[in-house]
Amino acid sequence: MNRDFIRKKIEESLKVKTLLLEDENTFRLIEESALQCCKALRNDKKIIFAGNGGSAADAQHLAGELVNRFGFERPGLSAIAITTDTSVITSIANDYGFERLFARQIEAIGKKGDVLLALSTSGNSANIIEGIKEAKKVGIITIGLTGSSGGKISQLCDLCLKIPSDDTPRIQEAHILIGHIICSIIENSLYKK
Repeated sequence: MNRDFIRKKIEESLKVKTLLLEDENTFRLIEESALQCCKALRNDKKIIFAGNGGSAADAQHLAGELVNRFGFERPGLSAIAITTDTSVITSIANDYGFERLFARQIEAIGKKGDVLLALSTSGNSANIIEGIKEAKKVGIITIGLTGSSGGKISQLCDLCLKIPSDDTPRIQEAHILIGHIICSIIENSLYKK
């Protein structure tokens, strides 16, 4: 590794974020996503996060920002990552298959008016697709965070934020950026200092 390689990776990340900054639709989708989350939380509903692999880690990260705190002290907010309970995950995968991993949990804990924030760099993860379908049956607002194509979930979600990249690390970096912005908007909207 050398400094040119490091510089290239930083520049690639900046390029994706610059494209987001120049896209007015991104601003609209972030605002609308945050609005839906605020509405759910004001109505004693919850935010459900789901993802696979690095996106599962991002789902857990964002749920933690809401349950604990983000920018300032305030009461905890109702959020859960359905990527964390190994007993539930392995029992569902064993009995129903990996594709039903999120759908079964949403069936169990999802309520009308909740928000599902589903992270998938490809937009084609079968278990995310099934989770979104189950959420729609229940009356849950669905928000997707994907890569540039949006994949199949872009056609299923109420809102879909497509990151202008096909490079998984750059997509995930932008997902966390957007997730942090949404968390900040939620926190400031519900508990202004």
